[in-house]
Amino acid sequence: MRLTDREKKRLLILALIMFGSLALLAGAIWFIQIGQGHDYLLSQDRQSIRRVRLPTVRGRIFDRNGICLAGNQPDYGICIYLEELLRSGKKRPTARKAWDMVQELARITGVEPQTTLRRINDHIYMRKPLPMPVWLHLDHKAMARFAEISMHFPAADIALYPKRIYPCGALAGHIIGYVGTGKAGEDTERDYHYYLPDMEGKRGLEKVYNKWLAGSAGGSLIRIDVAGFKHDEESIREPVPGGDLRLSLDLRLQRLAEEALAGECGAAVIVNPENGDVLAMASAPGFDPGMFYPHLAVHTWQALVEDKRKPLFNRAISGSYAPGSIFKPLIAIAALIQGKATADTVLKCDGSLALGGRVFSCHGGVAHGDLDIARALEVSCNVFFYKLGLQCGYDAIYHMALAAGFGEKTGLDLDGESAGLLPSKSWKRQTKGELWRDGDTCNIAIGQGDLLVTPLQMAMFAAAIANGGRLYRPRLVIGRKRHDQSEFEPVPPILERDLRWSADHLAVVREGMRRVVCEPSGTGHLAGLPQVAMAGKTGTAEFGRKGSGRQRGWMILFAPFARPQYAVAMVMDAASGSGGADVGPRLGKMMAEIFADERRSAE
Repeated sequence: MRLTDREKKRLLILALIMFGSLALLAGAIWFIQIGQGHDYLLSQDRQSIRRVRLPTVRGRIFDRNGICLAGNQPDYGICIYLEELLRSGKKRPTARKAWDMVQELARITGVEPQTTLRRINDHIYMRKPLPMPVWLHLDHKAMARFAEISMHFPAADIALYPKRIYPCGALAGHIIGYVGTGKAGEDTERDYHYYLPDMEGKRGLEKVYNKWLAGSAGGSLIRIDVAGFKHDEESIREPVPGGDLRLSLDLRLQRLAEEALAGECGAAVIVNPENGDVLAMASAPGFDPGMFYPHLAVHTWQALVEDKRKPLFNRAISGSYAPGSIFKPLIAIAALIQGKATADTVLKCDGSLALGGRVFSCHGGVAHGDLDIARALEVSCNVFFYKLGLQCGYDAIYHMALAAGFGEKTGLDLDGESAGLLPSKSWKRQTKGELWRDGDTCNIAIGQGDLLVTPLQMAMFAAAIANGGRLYRPRLVIGRKRHDQSEFEPVPPILERDLRWSADHLAVVREGMRRVVCEPSGTGHLAGLPQVAMAGKTGTAEFGRKGSGRQRGWMILFAPFARPQYAVAMVMDAASGSGGADVGPRLGKMMAEIFADERRSAE
């Protein structure tokens, strides 16, 4: 059969259309496979790859002798892999299957389920590619039961989690602080689809050094299937463990300091005068940091917050107190340096001083007669220091106190430190709308008025007197070690300033402070020890409504007198008598045990 010209023409057109279509199809395939292939591959990965943040192991905290104060221990649990239980249809059959398995495991292990069907549904909705923890904090008995039958439950497995522990309990709780479960930051939410939370420092050194202790989180890439469950693990980046800290604390001294405050509200600080190391820092009452992790019960938190003794309050650095007579050594140093007094200067105490229509009295109205500086410190004569303060002038006192670190934070590497209050003339004018008066100077001269200090500031001041006038920044961390290091890298001490106190002037004040403890008439003689010469100063500071009779008890001290190893400050929130009567015996007993331990160690 012969085709007509018209038919031939139609066949040609049809052939052209077919070839054109094939060429267009080939071009489209090329464009998809080659031209846009990379973009489609990335798009596929975006839809099927999930980034999971993996927590790391937190670093440990040791005292200066290597005793662990904060560490980790394994916490065993059981998790289930939901992709192993995947059922066709919607999510509900899978959740029901998982819940049935949890109930069966509970029956066998004898441990009540720690999850619910609703939580399983939530996990499938929110985090289904990840294993779901269904039991935490299991004991060895439950773990042994599970190990015996685990081969019958391939979708369940043992899970290991790090648990923060504080082996010494409440000891040094205010310093160590505590951790809680961390929250996701902006980076976490942006960089990861799922994250397993780290511990996060909430208070104390755990908070201040959180970045060092926490280490670096790891991550893994997992591929999910069309249902959203885990299909495979593409890659993993191992977490980097956190670094360790070595503290200046001596646990033996810390225990003695806390025992010295037993049953009272107050604080005690012991520092090394030669470098500013904080050897002990106690605040009473305290708390056990272990009760905060993994979470604190609501009723326990309410009990802590409502406790009028404020166990969470670190009095050693956050408490601002009127210092009372323990401030008198600074007045003496200021007067000596300014040339307003010498070691031989004698002032008379008649029991009181009349000034501007007011009467400023000695404690109990006692008339001490003629005194020099050393004697005035020994018996803590108020009238002597009223007169010495007026002779010196408040500007000299203010600048001396400022140089000695009062009115500003010491720079201790701990959160919550108070600067106290060193009032200036301009401060009074701006705050109270009044001019500075001689009566204000008299009050400051005996550590009263608006002056407020912290126990740590007073300990560092005692250390400066003990070491010849060098003011160190107190430090708690003396060494840091990364996870891949075998030895701690030392953290050097920091000398804030050399106060350039004359040795002769300082000798006058030190002799007066020695008499306070070593002479029978000294106000701090109840702290004295027969075998060790010590120097100190007692203080009793009124607070609250004038005439209420409420007072703080204070004492600062350094020892041994000839070559000081310890500088101490102790305060009791409520003293029944005086600093010498209430704090002195406690401080004396503490120092006696410290030196007894040293002798036993030396033998």
